[in-house]
Parts: sequence; structure tokens; C-alpha cells
Amino acid sequence: MFKAIVIDKDASAYQARMAELDDEKLPEGDVTVRVSYSTLNFKDGLAITGKGPVVRQFPMVPGIDFVGTVEASTDPRYQPGDKVLLNGWGVGETHWGGLAQKARVKGDWLIPLPLGMTERQAMAIGTAGYTSMLCLMALERHSVRPEQGKVLVTGANGGVGSFAIALLARNGYSVIAATGRPEETDYLKQLGAETIIHRSELSEPGRPLGKERWAAAIDSVGSHTLANVCAGTQAEGAVAACGLAQGMDLPATVAPFILRGVSLLGVNSVTQPYLRRVEAWSRLCAELDLEKLTDITHEIGLEQSLQAAQHLLQGKVRGRLVVDVNS
Repeated sequence: MFKAIVIDKDASAYQARMAELDDEKLPEGDVTVRVSYSTLNFKDGLAITGKGPVVRQFPMVPGIDFVGTVEASTDPRYQPGDKVLLNGWGVGETHWGGLAQKARVKGDWLIPLPLGMTERQAMAIGTAGYTSMLCLMALERHSVRPEQGKVLVTGANGGVGSFAIALLARNGYSVIAATGRPEETDYLKQLGAETIIHRSELSEPGRPLGKERWAAAIDSVGSHTLANVCAGTQAEGAVAACGLAQGMDLPATVAPFILRGVSLLGVNSVTQPYLRRVEAWSRLCAELDLEKLTDITHEIGLEQSLQAAQHLLQGKVRGRLVVDVNS
């Protein structure tokens, strides 16, 4: 038996609850993992509260991240006792995820836990930090360099934003942080932001083209914010888009793209190739000050994730929520 958060839905109700399940209930997969930690991401918040169409089948165990120890495996790449982690691949949406004490998944979805990184540190980073690194790598592939100008980070107080600031600063970029919580200015500057702007400068309908204010951007917000980010990007700049906190729409024009040559780079953290996942996590291990993860991390127990999901969607959470599934 193992404990898990389970989401059920019938004609009358949508419910997320704590449950105890039999191992035989685990879905198909060639690797069974004894989970140590999971996380609570924006997508998990939507799944648990039912405020977004994240869950595709029921019952579902949410949790798009997890780290733990291989318990059983028919995949020759993984042996019992190996430390592994997972991000994405539809877990928590179409396949039972990490907010549980056990998970059974395809070996193709896993990578080894990087040497020098603890399990808790891996989930303090989680999909948020992993996505931030994928965004940085996308900008680098587009030849964005620190000497070209400042880089804007939207949703700066969220998980993706916090890690994006830290990673950009570590790599020599001058960072502008956009936030709706100016009282967190000191926190953002500690992460590495040089300039703080209020998100209201970007969140309302704007002009097709604005003043060129940044060479590149990492956006986790979408909607009008992303449209304004593109409109304020310098000629031949690039914007890495990875989220939709404000909305799924993009009320923009083609002006930034055809008049300034701005590139919009979509970043998908769910189904990245194995080698890119390994590279991203290796760089996270090398480029983040792992000892400082405590500054952006709050640990909760498995059952607490039900209430914390509400707080996350209400914008009351700063940084990362790590879930100790055995607490």
C-alpha cells in the first residue's frame, strides 16, 4: 500500500483527496520508483483545484515531477537502487504522477539523478528550474549573448521566473524582472535582477511595436504580457515562451517579427529528447548555487499539497514548493 493524492470526477463533482492505494493499482510501465520528493507546480495547482483542463482521465494522481529510487525495473538502463528523476511526459495528466509514495512509468521518461545533487535539491529545482534552463538554452541556440543587451524575465516571483533570473545572472546577463509584487524587490535582486518593473507595464493591451527595451526575454505569462514583451524586444532579438499564467491567447500582431526580425521561441518542457534533458540537468547542477536553493524553497507534506494548490493559484506562493511525499 502507498499514499497518494487522487483526483476523481463524476457527473456531480470534481474532488482531490488523500488516499491509500494498493500497489496493484499502479499503471503500466517498466520502472517502479519509490518516490522521495515531488513538487507543486502551476499545472499541478490547476489539476488539484480543477480550475484548468489538465487532467485527461480519472482517477488521476497529479504531480508532473518526481525523484526517487528504482524499486523494480525491466528496463536494462535502470537497476534497483538507482536514483532517478522525471519531468513531464504527461504524468499527472494522462499517467499517474509524482504526488504519491510510488510511481510506475516508462524508462524512456527517466534520467539519472545528476551526481552531486541530492533528491531534495532536484525537486527544489523541479520542472520550474528545468524549464528555465531549457529557455536559456533556447536563447543561446539563437545566439543571444550578454553583450547584446538586457534580458527580461516575466512572472519573476514564480518558480520559473526565480530560476531564470538566477541562471541568467550566473551566465553574465543583465536581468530586468517584471513582477506584480514590488515588495519582493530585495528578493529578486538577491537572485540577480538588476532592474525591477511592475507587471502592469506589460499586462494590458499595448501597441503593435513599442520602444526597444530588451535584447531577449523569458516569458511564463502569455497573453497580453507576451504580446507586449515581443513588441518591446530589440531588432533580431528573441523571446522564449514557456507558460500561460495570464492566458493562453496571444493578442499580438506580426509587426515585431517582420519589422524587427524578433524570434518567438516556444519551449516545451514535457517531451524533450533524452540528451537535452541530461544536458539541462547537468548544467543546473553546475550553474546553480545548490546551497542557496533553501532561499526559494518551502517544504510541505503530501496532504498539505491540497491546500497549497489553492495558494499557488492565488499568487500567494513565492519560489518553489517541494513535497515530501513520505511526510
